[in-house]
Amino acid sequence: MSHDHARFGIMTAPQQVGYHDIARVWREADSIPEIEHAWLFDHLLPIAGDPGGPIFEGWTLLSALAAQTERLRLGLLVTSNRFRPPAVLAKVATTVDIVSDGRLDFGIGAGSRPSHPAARREYDAHGLPYNDAEHAVTALSEACTVIRRLWTSDEPFDFDGDVIKLQGAYGNPKPKQRPHPPILIGGQATSTLRVVAEHANIWNFSGTDVAEGARRSAMLDGFCAEIGRDPAAIERSITVGVDYDAPAATRSAIRQRLDAGFTHLILIVPAPYPAGVARWVADELITARA
Repeated sequence: MSHDHARFGIMTAPQQVGYHDIARVWREADSIPEIEHAWLFDHLLPIAGDPGGPIFEGWTLLSALAAQTERLRLGLLVTSNRFRPPAVLAKVATTVDIVSDGRLDFGIGAGSRPSHPAARREYDAHGLPYNDAEHAVTALSEACTVIRRLWTSDEPFDFDGDVIKLQGAYGNPKPKQRPHPPILIGGQATSTLRVVAEHANIWNFSGTDVAEGARRSAMLDGFCAEIGRDPAAIERSITVGVDYDAPAATRSAIRQRLDAGFTHLILIVPAPYPAGVARWVADELITARA
């Protein structure tokens, strides 16, 4: 099976690691054409390793890395819509799109599941409200609507949603990308997939069960058909954990995901990062997968 249209990227989780280490990997990856995109995540306390260890704020770090790279598409996998008011988030993302000269992929999701206690604690620690899943999905849908309008509307507007209320909302400057940066939505709940069908250019399945990912992808196709959208308009994205000691197993995991119909692959590179890790990923995992 040919996978010529597959696009590969890397993810560096900004936890339990130093700033200069991540910057080194991104600058190296920026010079390697096989690596087309690079990602951080959006957490405020670590979700792995030492719970009191270091972790960086995703959008601030992304802007710094955008300023040090020239080619990579870049984003957060994915922004928690619970962390920042969506109109503020639209302004943050516009700034990064301009700093990067139009390379932002705007990743967003409903926010951490209650079943992830390590992620749950960061809301209380930062005084952030944590509403139920139904509220979170409604908020995500409204956020996507509002953010797109702020990116594209030439006039101020009011918005009176169930969750989001805005008066005189207006975004200037506009993002570099027109009509707006691609929207990547992460998640797999049925209610989230309906939001994906309406708003996303890329859908990311965050689980490791590839067969379940394929089932959810088929469900997304159905939701697209219901609203008259071409399912092919939404690229299918998935992560792959990289094992430096087992490149053959990682290549097998890549092939499995490509065979399941995913074309946007994000290789999660664990810290500490070996010297030349981006070149190794390109040579041993991307090029050698055939």
